[in-house]
Amino acid sequence: MSTKVIKLLAFILIMLIISTAASPAVAQNGSLEGYIQAAFKNNQALQQRNFQLEKSIYALEEARGMFLPQVSLLGSYTKSSGGRTIDVPIGDLMNPVYATLNELTGSQKFQSVSNQSIQLSPDNFYDAKVRTSLPLINTEIWYAKQIRQEDITRQQAAVNAYKRQLVKDIKSAYYRYFQAARSVDIYQNALELVQENIRVNESLLKNGVRNSTALTRAKTEQQRTLAAITAAKNNQQNARSYFNFLLNRQLTDSIATDSGALAVTESTGTTVVALNPDISQREELLQLDKTKRIALLQQKQQQAGIVPKVNTFLDLGSQAYNWNFNHNSRYYLWGVNLQWDLFTGGQRRAKAKQAASDAYTAQAMYDETAQNMRLELTTAGNNLQTARSNYQSAQTQLQLSEKYYADQVKVYKEGQLLYIELLDAQQQLTNARLEALQAYAQVQIAQAEIERAQATYPLPNQQ
Repeated sequence: MSTKVIKLLAFILIMLIISTAASPAVAQNGSLEGYIQAAFKNNQALQQRNFQLEKSIYALEEARGMFLPQVSLLGSYTKSSGGRTIDVPIGDLMNPVYATLNELTGSQKFQSVSNQSIQLSPDNFYDAKVRTSLPLINTEIWYAKQIRQEDITRQQAAVNAYKRQLVKDIKSAYYRYFQAARSVDIYQNALELVQENIRVNESLLKNGVRNSTALTRAKTEQQRTLAAITAAKNNQQNARSYFNFLLNRQLTDSIATDSGALAVTESTGTTVVALNPDISQREELLQLDKTKRIALLQQKQQQAGIVPKVNTFLDLGSQAYNWNFNHNSRYYLWGVNLQWDLFTGGQRRAKAKQAASDAYTAQAMYDETAQNMRLELTTAGNNLQTARSNYQSAQTQLQLSEKYYADQVKVYKEGQLLYIELLDAQQQLTNARLEALQAYAQVQIAQAEIERAQATYPLPNQQ
């Protein structure tokens, strides 16, 4: 293989990996951004959090409905026989009077009556009514509504926090897939170099210029490279499967690469990255803040339990025997109910203290999480600087390895170099390419970690 061909192959490979390294930031509106938006729609874990958010919204609607009138249709029908009775001695009371009146009038106009026994259980009796009730004073449902509103904000923050983590995971998986795919190309290129060495050594052996030692060593290197290609392809398949898993797609679906998304967004030098230390807008902190507010509202809810509950009601209905319905059966009933819990055995006080403890716990978690986030942001910034420094060093090493290998090939063809030395140069070249590729992927992943730590990715429908 000529030096020009080697340089051409090296140039193509370098351009595939780092041609956009020093270019300015490119808006991510290509395939990677499309994958992220698809994950927002299809990721199973994100859908579960969206379901929790919907549940919180419905809970708020339920709490609001408690302030509105409740209208119910109530009805009952009673059929009975036997049981307790009331004896009314109407005959004993009225018959002597009737007898006297008959004597005075000389007639039998006043007939005697029998004593009555009235059954207490109503027989063939119905009662149908429409009841409307409305709370007038009820602090419990007022605080319940406030708690539901805070919970919606907390659930929305949980959704957004997971979206940011999902963006980081997708980008990291995307760059790792790119690294795995390019590793296969690098090993394929190394295999081509080995096969060219085999061809040259077979020709030299045939012409009696060299012995079979170099050819045997080249074939051994060929087998080692084939095994490395198999491992690299397996890594590529694993990276593709994980990426598709995040998108809830078939694990074997193909992945399109996006040159714009693969661009390193800042200089690859060692300039210190300016990080925004403000972490107050992180969704995880908002979750904890809302958890604390909910606990404080629950505490106030219990403390306000001393306030009496007052509600009013209105019944419009009809009740009668034998299914009669007339102006005598129809009725209305209006009233006001009062419930004032004067003593509950200290239950409200205990519940209020429990809520206060929850608030203290949430505040402690908030402080700890904020400190962890500051540490995460600092660590991410340092990791990015390290990745960029390694990336710059790897580029330099790759260029030197390319030149060294080209020089060694030229000397070897002139018969002034042992094959083992040429093989060492070839391995250095392959390793340099792999290290440059890995350093490049690490820069991309470190940038995704910075984006996650600073919560700068623009989320759709962010509240």
